[in-house]
Amino acid sequence: MDFRTPVTITEPSFRIEPLEQILFVGSCFADNIGQRFVENKFRATVNPYGVMYNPVSILHTVMRTSDTFPVAFFTLGTNHVYRLKETGEIVDNCEKRPHHLFQEETLTVSQCADYLRQAIALLQSRSADVEVVLTVSPIRYRKYGYHGSQLSKATLLLAADEVAKMPNVHYFPAYEIVNDELRDYRFYAADMLHPSEQAVDYIWERLCETYLSDRARQFLSEWQPVKQALGHKPFAPESEAYRTFMNKTMLKVEELRKKYGNFAL
Repeated sequence: MDFRTPVTITEPSFRIEPLEQILFVGSCFADNIGQRFVENKFRATVNPYGVMYNPVSILHTVMRTSDTFPVAFFTLGTNHVYRLKETGEIVDNCEKRPHHLFQEETLTVSQCADYLRQAIALLQSRSADVEVVLTVSPIRYRKYGYHGSQLSKATLLLAADEVAKMPNVHYFPAYEIVNDELRDYRFYAADMLHPSEQAVDYIWERLCETYLSDRARQFLSEWQPVKQALGHKPFAPESEAYRTFMNKTMLKVEELRKKYGNFAL
């Protein structure tokens, strides 16, 4: 008997190589996944101007980022935006200013899709072969009410589905994995809204299976014991045994650098 419904992920037309340069922009879920790439020595840039929850803010980050990336992940959190009444500008962060200064609006499916297309077009103007992966954050928004949160996610899902029809644009079903495959409150943090560390780890595993090349997965398997060794906190850091241990660890680091390319510790 099968007691869960595994989500089928479409086979991508590209693979991420070891130490690849990757851009992550979006909700705090983008932070969670992006940080795992950072910890595993991919050259990941994660929300360089702060967490961006909606498609407009994602576009703003891309506009401010001049670097080129072979791969970019956009994680959509909400279709709600805040417009500063004084200027009419949609802001990325209210910066704790009084609520009455802003007008809250909800973007339509077509508006969300249009802002995403603009962000992708800008990335493509810098690097024509960039691969863009869209995800929808599984984090729910209690302040909208749970029905309102679902409406927001539905808008984003429809927009992502439309934009993923573009060449070199892909959809990764993080939202579906949490809601349809894991589907249990034990996979949520204490607030019952954010995915637990275990759930994020599982999504990370599914993402690696989907997008990492064989060589990148091999790098991860070789890097993990070295990473654990580097994170080890010794009882006697001045001891000869610990110095020997660290010397051996650094030799393994140099071996990885020779095999896969240089990376900083």
